[in-house]
Amino acid sequence: MSEGNTLAKKGFFDRMLDAIERAGNKLPDPITMFLGLAVIVVLISALCDVCGVSAVNPANGKTITAFNLFTIAGLQYFWSNVIANFAAFAPLTMVLVAVIGSAVAEKSGFLVAFMEKFLGRAKGWVVTCMVIFLGINLNIAGDAGFIILPPLSAVLYMSIGRSPLLGLYVAFASVAGGFCANLILGMSDALAYGFTEAAAQMINPKYAESIAINWYFLMASCVMLTLAGTILVEKGLLHRFPITREELAKFDFDENAAIITPEQNKALRAAGIGFIIFLAVMCLLSFPIFSDKAILAGDASGITAGSAPFTKGIIFTVSLGLFIPGVCYGASLGKYKNDRDVWADISQGFAEMGNYVFMCFFISIFTNFFSVSNLGTILAIKGASFLGNIGFTGIPLMIGLIILSCIVNIFIGSASAKWAILAPVFVPMMMLLGYDPAITQVVYRIGDSITNPLSPLFTYMPVLLGYARRYQKDVGLGTVIANMLPYSLTFALIWILQVIVWVMFDLPLGIGGGIYLH
Repeated sequence: MSEGNTLAKKGFFDRMLDAIERAGNKLPDPITMFLGLAVIVVLISALCDVCGVSAVNPANGKTITAFNLFTIAGLQYFWSNVIANFAAFAPLTMVLVAVIGSAVAEKSGFLVAFMEKFLGRAKGWVVTCMVIFLGINLNIAGDAGFIILPPLSAVLYMSIGRSPLLGLYVAFASVAGGFCANLILGMSDALAYGFTEAAAQMINPKYAESIAINWYFLMASCVMLTLAGTILVEKGLLHRFPITREELAKFDFDENAAIITPEQNKALRAAGIGFIIFLAVMCLLSFPIFSDKAILAGDASGITAGSAPFTKGIIFTVSLGLFIPGVCYGASLGKYKNDRDVWADISQGFAEMGNYVFMCFFISIFTNFFSVSNLGTILAIKGASFLGNIGFTGIPLMIGLIILSCIVNIFIGSASAKWAILAPVFVPMMMLLGYDPAITQVVYRIGDSITNPLSPLFTYMPVLLGYARRYQKDVGLGTVIANMLPYSLTFALIWILQVIVWVMFDLPLGIGGGIYLH
């Protein structure tokens, strides 16, 4: 078939995504782009300082002004903190810790054998559905989903004869785009509710519900987003990722690994025993067995509290959960004859992330500049004030809040930081209009999720780029954004329709949370 005939058969949607990809890939290399963005932030901070741009933070009543980075003080700040900011750049350190476990689990052959054993006969749509559902719910583990699931999904897709890139994109879009939905209440629910309650008490000092005020809505979201995402991948995106056996072989993927031998079955049993021992140790550390408080619990609460060692070390826990069965599998199979074989695989895994480490240096400069300049905070406050003055009510106002949250989310990564700014504006405003704080919180959380996969400034976008370039060296931001756009649009449509249905029928959003004040 000629190239012309191939292009002729493409529909409008495919042509649009191809155009976005081409346009996006004409942008400079991400390293150059983030360096350029850092320079732009410096110039804008200087302009805002000269023009006297400021905003009053509704959370504490303090006036926020732009910190002019184009000054001697700004240069001194940069020179003094450039190394510390790079060392403290969380996505870098988390990825490197995760590589320890994921490299062993992948290169020992454990992941492929495990997935073939339990999912080898599963249909493609079942695998897609499982990845999306798991990704949406992984916010219970904080940011671990962004680090762990995409590379695992890539291997899983190869095990069923599909492109690893498709597996990466499906997993990342699910974790990022569905970040606020979950079946189990977690830390993100507690963080959001804390700001909501404080803002609601500005109008009703007696307001006190629970972190479950959005639970019913978010559980329904898990199901709806999983179904819609699965249909999108299987019917709309799968054909964009054709792959042959020869191409799979280029990724060091052994097709014969899909045939489970007796030796591999024995190695899987060894890996299973190792994992069970690991789980037993984790249970001893995570439950109050030796005293009235678990070893990995926080000072005043359980293991899921933000300050708890278990929560802070979740990436390390997941990495160990991959490392131990991987070593057991490789040792049983004879691949790991001594410790040097294990360290060699880990070293190779680190070597494959070299470009990502280099990229993180420049990303850390940009993100820190944007943070200390206060530009994101001022933008959020001004945007909230603008939306509050438009005069929208009802569903249009809720959609407007979703859109504003989407826009602000592009510039401020932290969900709690955004809600700390927006909650004191929108929760009281919506309460005065007769709306329960629960509906305000849920529409904010929707907007806070939708644009995660699209934002070049999203903290974990470079993580995805690093993973993708292991399989395709020329992947650029245009490629990633073009492949993330369908998920963001689909999730946005599903969620907006869900909000409309909930409002029209006055359905409960969660325990103690509804649409209207009663």
